[in-house]
Amino acid sequence: MAALLASDRGAQVSGIDAAESLLTVARERVAAADFRLGDLQDLPFADGSFDVVTGFNSFQFAADPVAALMEARRVTKSTGRIAILTWGNPQGMEAAALVTALGPLLPSPPPGSPVPFALSDESALKAFAKRAGLTALEVSDLACEWYYNDLHTALRGLGSSGVAARAAEHTSAEAVANAHEAALAPFRRDNGSYRLGASFRWLLAAP
Repeated sequence: MAALLASDRGAQVSGIDAAESLLTVARERVAAADFRLGDLQDLPFADGSFDVVTGFNSFQFAADPVAALMEARRVTKSTGRIAILTWGNPQGMEAAALVTALGPLLPSPPPGSPVPFALSDESALKAFAKRAGLTALEVSDLACEWYYNDLHTALRGLGSSGVAARAAEHTSAEAVANAHEAALAPFRRDNGSYRLGASFRWLLAAP
């Protein structure tokens, strides 16, 4: 979605994902973009390639989050900006139920592995940027509503995340859909649509 919005505003878009199936979806939506199969810790781009580099709920899932953010710094121009977006405070966040629903379907993580809300605390987010050699310029929160017209639309959207793809590989697509449907149930409206609140925290940094 971010790639499509950026492209619609005239940006030249590039991106990576570790799942080829998700790249296929991205290429269908933004045909002119340069999407590549890759790893956050080894970006397939030259030094100083981009004016803006973004990471949407991604860095905390890298094997070495700081190394991944340093890679983002490497491919950003010296005058460019890096935006890190992560989950907001999970306390009382309705969408957190959808994030935690897939936990039982994922392989057991090794000790010390990152968790979805690892960077939700503002001080942790700023410290993370500093460890990667970045200068934090601004931190802010963003509240939004997730709205789905029906269950099919909700399951298609939620099932397109990298975490959902990994859970499906470990169990099955049916198990992922069932987990999401159960987590969505409290947010179903009389007309069959779903509406729930989500919050995000973002940090804008300079190399």
